[in-house]
Amino acid sequence: MFPLPPEDRTLSPYTGWTRAHWEAVADGLLAAVEPYRSADGAVITLPGRESWSRCDGLEGYARTFLLAAFRVAGGGPAELLEPYARGLEAGPGVWQPIEDRTQPMVEAASIALSLWLTREHLWDRLAPGTRDRVAAYLAEALRHEPVDNNWWLFPAMVGGFLSAAGLHTEEADAAVERGLARIEPWYAGDGWYTDGDNRSFDHYNGWAMHLYPALLAHLSGKGSPGDRLRRFLESYALTFDQQGGMLHQGRSLTYRFASATSLFAGALLEATPLAPGRTRRIASGVLRRFLDEGALSAEGLLTLGWHGPHEPSLQSYSGSASPYWASKAFLGLLLPADHPVWTATEEPGPTGLAALPGPGLVVQNTGDVALLLNHGSRHHPGDPLYDRYAYSTRTGPTTRVPDNHFGLVRPDGTVTERGAFTPRGAGAAGDLAWAASASDGVESLSVIRGAVEVRVHRVAPGSPVLQTGWALVPAEPPAEPPAEPPVAGPGARVRDGDGLLSELVAVRGYTRARVADDPEGSAFGAPALVPVLEGVAEDGWAISTATLVHADAAPAGDMPTVEVAGDTVTFTWADGTRHARTVPEPGGAAL
Repeated sequence: MFPLPPEDRTLSPYTGWTRAHWEAVADGLLAAVEPYRSADGAVITLPGRESWSRCDGLEGYARTFLLAAFRVAGGGPAELLEPYARGLEAGPGVWQPIEDRTQPMVEAASIALSLWLTREHLWDRLAPGTRDRVAAYLAEALRHEPVDNNWWLFPAMVGGFLSAAGLHTEEADAAVERGLARIEPWYAGDGWYTDGDNRSFDHYNGWAMHLYPALLAHLSGKGSPGDRLRRFLESYALTFDQQGGMLHQGRSLTYRFASATSLFAGALLEATPLAPGRTRRIASGVLRRFLDEGALSAEGLLTLGWHGPHEPSLQSYSGSASPYWASKAFLGLLLPADHPVWTATEEPGPTGLAALPGPGLVVQNTGDVALLLNHGSRHHPGDPLYDRYAYSTRTGPTTRVPDNHFGLVRPDGTVTERGAFTPRGAGAAGDLAWAASASDGVESLSVIRGAVEVRVHRVAPGSPVLQTGWALVPAEPPAEPPAEPPVAGPGARVRDGDGLLSELVAVRGYTRARVADDPEGSAFGAPALVPVLEGVAEDGWAISTATLVHADAAPAGDMPTVEVAGDTVTFTWADGTRHARTVPEPGGAAL
């Protein structure tokens, strides 16, 4: 990796990183891509696979331009813009045209934002003919149809810049209004948007749905994101663990530390519940984590994957320059060097529990692990990045043996997928939270308190069932059964090299436990081991407990007893705390 300043453990006792580290990383990333720039400066074609759009060179230009723009707008050397200025001369003639639902519309937004951020350094100094050609190219984004999701914000971003520049103003203002109006019905509450009409709740909330309206408000001086960004950050901040891990859930995960973008946006707009030192601690933690874990190639380029290259974390639209949407995280450099986010002493990241009825999610952060209980987010049936019941910052979805999955076992031994499901709500009572959903033939409920999650599924009586737990990359020995199962019933346990323990224990409806080996593993390594419970839900109830904790914090004494009476499930913890939920009989097909 490129050279970094010395750590400052006085100002930043948790990460050691300061604003100077962010500047050094930005400079290093920009220097690393220069050998791959075309002679005319208009495209940067990085080594690696080609995306389905085949405009990877444009992506390389636009996404690194955004990084340079944040650096310069934040007080960095204006010389960083020189190769991008050259690229603007030739770009309109060599870039792919902007058409309906095509990738250049996405990249046009990054170019427009970069020009807006650095207007006095670059745009205002361009020759009039160059300005006209670039403006004409960008204006095509105002006239073409975006994909019906966060893409509506790309022509809005282009429109914001062109309007500020006094060009194509009528079309530009209409694009801003149209884009902001289109995402309005997708606001689900609790600060969260779905990314289109499909209940897709993921990191696009932070690096798109909140980001672009925030930047439009900041740069234009018009409007405000209101309380939604602040509300979003209340729960979103809980999705990062103390080691800088972010949730491995949703698509476009190769954008990695772009997940920190909305944290800085909240500080920029004074719309954050986080103390300045806490904002920097989370953001620096996630940036450092990815760089320490091998996100860069030997040449200093961001790789396609997670910690390192990882094909299952990608989508068909992921190409060699895609990871540079991570540039958005450097929005933090817009905060001046004397801003409290950069001068306050780092504070620990937040811990706690948040139930989100709108999106149907529960977020919990214990410090060591942040996890998401998913009873509301989906993309399309069978997508492992959306259809699992739980995700965390320390585990990733497995494919051969699906982790955190419940299904009915068919006569041929295969297991049903979760598929499309209907949220049944989410809520909290004190230090306990729950979320529920229904899929074809299954009613599901997750209840979490402390380190213990109780997984309740109701199916047709007599159904063969299978439940899996958290998948870990094993230490040696690779697996061991619980010496003293904390409740009556079989259990399976696996441990990783860091001492993290994944345990799945039967409460009702399961009679066998085993550990399955997934040779393909997850984004955290291969192979992965997955705890598995199997049995027959004779009375229609399949109940288990799942934990993901360090081995020295195994919560055996905190396990609740679970009673079923009619449609009601009652949980009683060792300290006498009781909680009851109703789980109706399932509808839909049964095996």
